[in-house]
Order: sequence, then C-alpha cells, then structure tokens
Amino acid sequence: MRVVHVSDCFAPRTGGIETQVGDLARHQVRAGHDVHVLTATLGEAGERGGVVDVEDGVHVHRLGARLPFDLPVNPLAGARLTREALVGLRPDAVHVHAGVVSPFAFDGVRVATALGLPTAVTWHCMLDGVAELGRPVVRRTRWREVPAALSAVSTAAARRVRELFDARVDVVPNGIDLDAWAPAPDVPVTDDGPVHLVATMRLAPRKRAVPLVDVVAAAARRLPPAALRLTLIGDGPARDAVRARVAATGLQDRVDLRGRLPRPQVRDAYADADVFLAPARLEAFGIAALEARTSGLAVLAHAGTGVGEFVTDGLDGFLVADDAEMTEAVVLLARDRELLGAMRARARSTPPPFGWDHVLAAADAQYARAASLAGR
Repeated sequence: MRVVHVSDCFAPRTGGIETQVGDLARHQVRAGHDVHVLTATLGEAGERGGVVDVEDGVHVHRLGARLPFDLPVNPLAGARLTREALVGLRPDAVHVHAGVVSPFAFDGVRVATALGLPTAVTWHCMLDGVAELGRPVVRRTRWREVPAALSAVSTAAARRVRELFDARVDVVPNGIDLDAWAPAPDVPVTDDGPVHLVATMRLAPRKRAVPLVDVVAAAARRLPPAALRLTLIGDGPARDAVRARVAATGLQDRVDLRGRLPRPQVRDAYADADVFLAPARLEAFGIAALEARTSGLAVLAHAGTGVGEFVTDGLDGFLVADDAEMTEAVVLLARDRELLGAMRARARSTPPPFGWDHVLAAADAQYARAASLAGR
C-alpha cells in the first residue's frame, strides 16, 4: 500500500505531532508499505519547494517556503505543490494530521478529497472552545459532508471533534515501542531518599510548565526539607519564565532543568524517577506521560485529558481536577511510600495497550473506511 501522510510539521522540528507522524511512517515502512510525507517544514539545510529526501525509508516531500520564524506554511504554493505530489504519487490512502491551526493539513484534505483519494484525518489536539464557534462554519462549508474518515488520538479528543462535525469519529492513538520503554525487571522500587518527580514537555504556555513549578513548590512547603526533587526535561519559549519561577520559589537546589534530551537520555532519567507530572489541561493524548507510565512511573495528570486512556485513577496514578489536587497527590505519595510503591508496581506489571501493532491496525482500519467513503 502507498500511504501519504500530510502534516504541517515534521522533523527536524520536534513535538508531539512530528514525533508521532515520523514514528508511524517508519513503522509502516517496516510493515512493507511505500510511505511518503508531505510537509511544510523545511529540511535541516532549508530544503523546500518540493525537495524530497529519504529518511529511514520514508520519502519526505518538503513543500514549505522560506518564511519568518520558519513557520510551517506555504500560503502561495502549498496547495499546488500538494496537488502535484498527490497526482504523481497516486496513493492508496492519504492520512492528514491536524491540530487546531493546520493550514497546510487542511489544504491537504481539500486537495485529496477533490481528487477522489481515500482520505483519513486524525486530530492530535483538544478542540475545547472550538466546537461552538466552528460548528456553524462546518455546516455552511464543504466540511459538512467531507468524504473523509475522521479520527482523533484519544477518546477525549474524539469527543470534541464529534461535537464539531456531528459525524463518526474513531480513535487512532499514539504509539510507542513498549519493549524499549519497559523498566528493567531486576531493578527494585526503593522507598528511601526523596521522591523524584519528573516532567517532560515543550516549555510553552499551553503545557503549563510555570504552574507545574508552583505545584511542586506548594507540595514542598508541606513536606520535610529534601522530601522532593524535580527533573524538568524540555525547552521552549517559556524557559526563562520557568527559571525565574524556580528562583522565586526557592527551589534552585531541588529542581534540575535538563533542557531537551534525546530519547535514550529521557529513558535513563525515568529509570531514576518515581512520579511523572503532566500539568497540561488540554492534553489530547500525552505521549510523554505514556512513555513514563510504560517505564513504571506513577502518573499525575488532569482528568478529562487523553492521559486517562492509559492511567487508571487510584491504581497507577491520579487524575486530578485542578492544580490544588495535583499538589495534594504529590504530598500524599511523598508521605505514603507504600501507596507509591503499589502504584509503581502496577505500572510496571501492566503495560498499556499502545504498541505499534495496535496503532498500525487502527490506522489500517481508517484507510479501509476512507476507501469506502471514496467509493473505492
């Protein structure tokens, strides 16, 4: 099968959508598919305008333009280049990956469906606040009856998409290599020393890294000195604000800001941690939380997000209502090491069902549904 993925963002940019599209494409290549990615993201050396490079067997078509801030869009030629690529490739399935604002991806939907190609669209975001405003627009445009198989990365995200389109919306979850992230079986869970908290995220306002520091500071004030330490992995525009809040709360000796790390070093950090904190309120899936959960960490996240797909409240973590409840959960686990140990033991013994075989099957089901909608 020839599969073409369409995504505004792709490597060398880093982030949730980019990582998942890249991983999905590589696993499809290993499964024997001919896989292409159309993206508005420029290459490492600024490749653009239709340049194709091959990465791990995936043909990456760089259709972007040189713009300020390296914005992943091509407002003048993106649709034309996408159409030329799709006409030339004649794919069996077009898989579009969308966020709240994805002009290149939405052009991909328009072009692919106009060509009569089987088209699947997966949302990697939470559309909170969008459905009420967007529903009238959908009803007055071609989106009302778009012949595409709609999906989202979690049940929580799918519910928002369903509200917007009033149509069937399935789930195509994110995936990980379960064996690579599984903890070593012979490493014991200890209950001595400070509770090691860890968070991995892009340091951007919507990921709420600054409020995370406040949560840890509030918990630390209620616990003995040196009861907690935090490792924060990631980088982004909120980096300076995070550093300032760490200093303002007096946590300099308890917070280690590691910056962006490659995956092997993230796995090493999780091997020495106890609890993963996911402070974002609009988390469509939470791949970093899934990696931590698979590594055997207890996970604290907000209820109603995609993290609820793989964390069971009270068993391998807590799904909290707000930051105050997250603070309470941190304090509880720091004081009750037996409970923390039981949560970690459950996480270690019960891998989540998001291996790549499961994800590839979910994607294939969407391609079959898309083909039916396209009359193939």
